[in-house]
Amino acid sequence: MGKFLAALIVICAVGGGGLLYYLQVYGYYETIVPTGEDVILTDLTGAEDLVTYADFQAIDAYSSPIRYRACFTTDVTGAALDSYQPYPDAEPLEAPGWFDCYDADEIGAALEDGRARAVLSVKNYVYGIDRVAAIFPDGRGYVWHQINHCGEVVFDGRPAPEGCPPPPSEN
Repeated sequence: MGKFLAALIVICAVGGGGLLYYLQVYGYYETIVPTGEDVILTDLTGAEDLVTYADFQAIDAYSSPIRYRACFTTDVTGAALDSYQPYPDAEPLEAPGWFDCYDADEIGAALEDGRARAVLSVKNYVYGIDRVAAIFPDGRGYVWHQINHCGEVVFDGRPAPEGCPPPPSEN
């Protein structure tokens, strides 16, 4: 009887661990179907500009506002990026390994050494979360959601700093 119970505990632990892994890496993500209005960049005046793109692939998860990742190609490169708001603290977040088009390490290294430029896509896409785009000179583009300075403070339970919009009321 003891061997049976021990085996049952091991089987449950392995099954539970496998389920937890699946849910974190695959389960909550969904593929985003392109709408033709998926790539937006914010210009220097604060206006959002829909840019042309191709080869769009994106994933998102309802479980967290920072799980969005996207890859695309565009002809908005080089000097054309000068008309968009730079995003100096861009830190691309990792994507699941199965989302092959997005490599956060490559994007981060390219941003650090100047091979790619980060620009604001949408400020406060969700309160405290900015949508950030990184674009390479060859037209490859990547998008992710990143917690902004307002979100960092408010999500820690402190009042919104000066210059930040008021947080949404909790019901």
